[in-house]
Amino acid sequence: MKLDPRVNEIIERVTAREGLEFVHAEMTGGSKPILRVYIDKPGGVTLDDCVMVSERVSLILDVEDIIPHQYTLEVASPGLDRGLYKESDYERFAGLPAHIRISEAIEGQRNFHGRLVGLDREDEAPVAVIEEQDGKRRRLPLAKIVKANVEIEP
Repeated sequence: MKLDPRVNEIIERVTAREGLEFVHAEMTGGSKPILRVYIDKPGGVTLDDCVMVSERVSLILDVEDIIPHQYTLEVASPGLDRGLYKESDYERFAGLPAHIRISEAIEGQRNFHGRLVGLDREDEAPVAVIEEQDGKRRRLPLAKIVKANVEIEP
């Protein structure tokens, strides 16, 4: 389900005001929609952080009536396998193991596992650079990334 950009703007305002990072928001669930909001801060988020963001975002969304149907709001930490959504995420988490899935195969491959090298903006469009276990570096256009996340090291 496509999320109205105004929802992200509201969440960004609330989290920034509280010194939190707005990581990502998504609407899932079909007939029983769930608005999932992921927040973070150095040292990790607390339950109180999640409750506070939930209460403030819920109040603003209800007043502004941006989402015209019933939904459940969930606010949580992005977790150890944090998703990579923004260009800055690819720079911030460089050096960590990552899994990236793309929409169009490159040399017959759509899933890539390895160390995230970072983001390269030298081309027309930014690309994520990942180094696979065999040492081969792959350049994956951000526009073709379907899902990306850091992986937990064993």
